[in-house]
Amino acid sequence: MNAFDGVRVLELGQVYNGPYCGLLLAQLGADVIKIEPPGGETLRFRSVEGAETHEFVMLNSNKRSVALDLKTAAGRDVLLDLVDTADVLIENFAPGTMGRLGLSAATLLERNPRLVYATGKGYGLTGPYAGMSAMDITVQAMSGAIACTGDPDGPPTKAGPAFIDFSGGVHLFAGIASALFQRERTGRGQVVEVSMHDTVYPMLASALGGLYNDPSRPLPERTGNRHSGLAVAPYNVYRAADGWLAVISISDRHFAGVARAIGRPEMPDDPRFADRFARVRNIDALDAEIERWTSARDRAAAVAALAEQGVPCAPVRTVREVSEDPHLRERGMIRDVQHPRRGSVPVPGCPIRLDDSPLADVAPAPDLGDATDDVLAALCGYDPDRISELHRAGAVR
Repeated sequence: MNAFDGVRVLELGQVYNGPYCGLLLAQLGADVIKIEPPGGETLRFRSVEGAETHEFVMLNSNKRSVALDLKTAAGRDVLLDLVDTADVLIENFAPGTMGRLGLSAATLLERNPRLVYATGKGYGLTGPYAGMSAMDITVQAMSGAIACTGDPDGPPTKAGPAFIDFSGGVHLFAGIASALFQRERTGRGQVVEVSMHDTVYPMLASALGGLYNDPSRPLPERTGNRHSGLAVAPYNVYRAADGWLAVISISDRHFAGVARAIGRPEMPDDPRFADRFARVRNIDALDAEIERWTSARDRAAAVAALAEQGVPCAPVRTVREVSEDPHLRERGMIRDVQHPRRGSVPVPGCPIRLDDSPLADVAPAPDLGDATDDVLAALCGYDPDRISELHRAGAVR
């Protein structure tokens, strides 16, 4: 059996945060019913005319779609009937949206006390920022992520991946799993709340270490590809003949390996590089020595020589290279599905592996409203006349 077999999830998710949380649950066996407005969730048709976006297809495998107009009383009544059958409801709307619809957590938990109501917000439900709208880039800005990314003499730079949205989704998944486990003991559901902003602070560990470990030492806000706290060297991305590679040395043993790999076995005896403190003080000279060697080799040759000496290193892969990564393919993290309009599409597998819970087969993202009639008949007990009436009223699609 799958870990979440028998668990029914209503996902009112949009863009990345809520849908990724729902995707993890679906891949581990939950019955995830995606509740979308009649025109489709925001991401579905965002940038591609006439077909779902690749991002939507990536994040909505193994779900069923029910199209409801929650701005209508009839649509809200349908959702309430679905809540009666659900174990989990996920939403990541702007603050106050569910309350304005008359679908607050208190209302839904009163109706179904076993419900786990999971809400993903930019800044949470409490605190001075709670009412602020939030997107990945704005939370990156507020959290310090942008301030500490980039070169020391350059502007603050956002991270390329939308890591805030996905960090929020992963933490929301963990909260849901925790609440379901607690429900086994108490019989009661509860509200699970995750602030994307909250999830970033622990990720600033290196930068905060630089701030607090030696308050007297001036530290640039941004350190480029060097260690955020400037506490480790070498720790950088170095130019190669055909791109770049990352190298890190966190011990004297690692550094001795770097020295041997670049043909300078005597470097650990140089007072400038004799210990980790000296290496940090002379970081510019050290990086120049390493890049002189890496720049004369391609990535594969440099990585092979360093790895042979036990040095942690890796080529800087392009997005295109990652999209064809044989390791991700072998581990099932890139899986192909047949989509009715896009053809064969690579979608993500599940990074969570349980050895007694086989992962579900991957099915393509649902068409908008593809399961509306079936779900309302099977779960809510609506007869064909009731369903036809809802269609005529525009409450469902």
